[in-house]
Amino acid sequence: MNTVLDKQSHVPMYVQIEEALKQRINGGEFPIGTAIPSERDLTELFGVSRMTVRQSITNLVNEGLLHREKGRGTFVASPKMEQPLTGLTSFTEDMKARGLVPSNKIINFTKGLPEPDVANELQLAGGEAVFTVERIRYANDKPMALERTYLPVKLFPQLSEKELAGSLYSLIEQEQGLSISHASQRMEASLVKKEEADLLEIGMPAPILMIERVSYLSNGVPFEVVRSMYRADRYKFITEIQR
Repeated sequence: MNTVLDKQSHVPMYVQIEEALKQRINGGEFPIGTAIPSERDLTELFGVSRMTVRQSITNLVNEGLLHREKGRGTFVASPKMEQPLTGLTSFTEDMKARGLVPSNKIINFTKGLPEPDVANELQLAGGEAVFTVERIRYANDKPMALERTYLPVKLFPQLSEKELAGSLYSLIEQEQGLSISHASQRMEASLVKKEEADLLEIGMPAPILMIERVSYLSNGVPFEVVRSMYRADRYKFITEIQR
């Protein structure tokens, strides 16, 4: 790796460092899953400030070439998983289709009255309760997303925490005999907060993809509101558009 920066160049120092690290990653000197040198080591190596090195690393994390792990360091990332924005599938179905082993950890399962915006999206009358399910979603034991799901109690009165170990959509369709039809979805980017970063096992700062989905049964009745936070270093969403 070239460690000599051209201080007379119009190209900023942090960009030159990014390119040097990219060359080493693409050349196989830093294989996928291996740690890159620490910020202190890179500061000494390139003869620049720690802030300059940090900016370079943050940009590469945002590009998905690197990912931070809390308390461990910065590692070369695996290629991002592509998630098409067509077709309504569950997280479990998505991971299985990629040959990965899905799992989840439920961190909250409660029953109570929803916030007004959730009640409105689920078309609930005053006093109608929902189940709130908060889960960490894993693929091959690696955290991929945080997910908060709101489900009307009147549609799933016997729902239990144990039943949520697998695919919710399979439970709805195969065990309850309901037909899932379509969903509306919104997406935006944000920066992870400390609590979320701890659960997703990523360092800060780091970008996340925030998605909110309202899903409907074939009779037009909304059956879930899902608010998810996906690790931007491991996920990218794609769509096909035509003119």
